Amino acid sequence: MWKQFANQWALVTGASTGLGAEFARQLASHGMHLVLVARRGELMDELATELHTKHGTQCLVITADLSSPGEPQRILAEIAAHGKTIALLINNAGFGIVGEVHNADVDRILTMIRLNVSALIELTYLVLPEMLQRGRGGILNVASLSAFQPVAYMGAYSASKAFVLHFSEALHCELRDLGITVSTLCPGVTRTSFFDIAGAPGWLRKHAALDVDYVVRKGLKALSRRRQYCVPGWRNFLLTLLVRIASRRRVVKESMRFFRPQPPGKH
Repeated sequence: MWKQFANQWALVTGASTGLGAEFARQLASHGMHLVLVARRGELMDELATELHTKHGTQCLVITADLSSPGEPQRILAEIAAHGKTIALLINNAGFGIVGEVHNADVDRILTMIRLNVSALIELTYLVLPEMLQRGRGGILNVASLSAFQPVAYMGAYSASKAFVLHFSEALHCELRDLGITVSTLCPGVTRTSFFDIAGAPGWLRKHAALDVDYVVRKGLKALSRRRQYCVPGWRNFLLTLLVRIASRRRVVKESMRFFRPQPPGKH
């Protein structure tokens, strides 16, 4: 499959750090050129220099906030203006929010929904017409282990990732016979800044986590094998099976102990 994508262009969102930057590194090692999209342009410029030096990769850096209306169209217009065609889309951009209902920041939650859901859908549908015309292409959407269950204190986030999983699985079946592969990566706890941004700093120090290179490698392997979805780590995969057996009430109740806010002074 990677011979098919060699010397072609991949669009990676959330490409400045974490999983997005690692996707860029591994795709560059497979011979792909990259459109890097994120809010932090300086970090992407550094990454682009690294990839060009190591792999000879061409990079187009586009600084954008995908939670803002109109940004997906602007990004695709800029790509077209540079004469580039997207063969592979990695919808990685997203963030989570941890907190109690009575402290909810509704504006921030809606921003999260626009990024996690709306931008992903818009980019997917914007790149599909050319892929359908060529009869080939790939889309990898990053969901989460929480896509398989509701998570207390992260209700809006887990719901957004359930949407991504269901949307992507439907497209997988619709498009697989048309030469286009849509896969969903559902990572569990991974060593990134996710929890610090979400409002649970230090959470990684208390829980086992996977490395970003392993998670990305598994995601790209699933895409290359045209798999419907991928859950890196056998313990995480086992959890997706257990939540199907347990009652829905039990599943969400058990999730409460992971992110329940502690009383002041208690760790």
